[in-house]
Amino acid sequence: MTFLPRLNLALLDGLILDRSTKGLPFDVPALRLGDVGDQGWNVLNGDLPMPVAIIRSDLVTANSAWMSAFTKANNLLIAPHGKTTMSPHLFDLQIADGAWAITVATIQQLEVCRRFGVARVVLANQPVGTMAIDACFRALQGDSRIELYCLADSTEGLALLADGARRTPPPKGNPLRVLVEIGFVGGRTGVRSPEEALDIARAVVATPGLALAGFECFEGLLPTPLEADALIDAVAATAGIALAEGLFDTADQPADQIVISAGGSSFFDRVGERFDRAAFSRPVLRVLRSGCYLTHDSIGYASAFKRIVSQTTLQLPPGGLAAALEVWAYVQSRPESGRAILTMGKRDVGIDTGMPVPLRWYRPGGGMPNPQDMPAGHVVRALSDQHCHLDIPSDSPLQVGDMVGFGNGHPCTTFDKWSMLLLVNEKYQVLQALKTFF
Repeated sequence: MTFLPRLNLALLDGLILDRSTKGLPFDVPALRLGDVGDQGWNVLNGDLPMPVAIIRSDLVTANSAWMSAFTKANNLLIAPHGKTTMSPHLFDLQIADGAWAITVATIQQLEVCRRFGVARVVLANQPVGTMAIDACFRALQGDSRIELYCLADSTEGLALLADGARRTPPPKGNPLRVLVEIGFVGGRTGVRSPEEALDIARAVVATPGLALAGFECFEGLLPTPLEADALIDAVAATAGIALAEGLFDTADQPADQIVISAGGSSFFDRVGERFDRAAFSRPVLRVLRSGCYLTHDSIGYASAFKRIVSQTTLQLPPGGLAAALEVWAYVQSRPESGRAILTMGKRDVGIDTGMPVPLRWYRPGGGMPNPQDMPAGHVVRALSDQHCHLDIPSDSPLQVGDMVGFGNGHPCTTFDKWSMLLLVNEKYQVLQALKTFF
């Protein structure tokens, strides 16, 4: 297995930002992205407009290192889902900590990876349509260093890939690598039986320009660990049958690149445990595609991680995962008893897995050395486009002008609301701007 080279982030440094960029001060002159960390800004000093999305540098770095240690200790690799952050700076952090690949979901996301030099990409979707399919093969033709994987779950979809390989033949020795997707009834994409998966695998082997890379699934939508186990076991068992049948014994298939993979951040322990129980006649790469671990969250993944810690038989490194992504807002109004309105809404934070959680508060100029934990009884009841409706107890300390930092669930749907987030230290001093490409 070859490690990925670090990314070319110098391409980002010269990007020009101005006062129209969400999260920057309204009177800032145009400045380079790479110069944001030199401005001396601090969130708690009121140097930035609110709402503002921040990532704690100490926590995100620790999360990345924790997952790196976890995968190494348990004979796993990680190809984190880049769609979570769409931030090349954060991709580079994951690559520095040993990511085997970066996973994406769309051709646009693939192009972002290519632009900044990601050398191994998993497109965790079957490309459909001439434009998307041709983009995959042009990527292989245009850069001999890139290793590209995509999914297939039907003979019809495979026929489209075959047509693309005829239109734009990939270079010899660098085919489009195909992972056959195994799904479940009522789920998303993926064949509904191992027999179908093997039929597609045989067809891949017979198609010039394509190579059978392995089998994968997405177990994240299943409600229980036992159901996830069954799907993950099906992936490993099908790969074993394909090995025994000699489907990987082709000139286009590198001997050390047979992949079994599963995604999702809720059951990564089950993926590791079930894959660890599977025995194969040749080396197999066991690849996680979790992405949300990097910033973690304060709702669903926080709960899932508690289950993992209490149940898993895998080796867990010291420490754990902590919520690193926060959105800060001002208290704008206390219009009635028991209610405060804050300057943050659905345009600023995701709510698909639950309302944001008020974590801490701070009073600018009030003599507080650090933000304080939010007292019990403060609960977000609703979000308007630009406003947060916060239920507060009768003894709430919050006043108009105070700052409140919120945790979130499912970080994917908060990241995509920001073209730029700010990396800060534990004192909320701005260290760097993180550009996103949604």
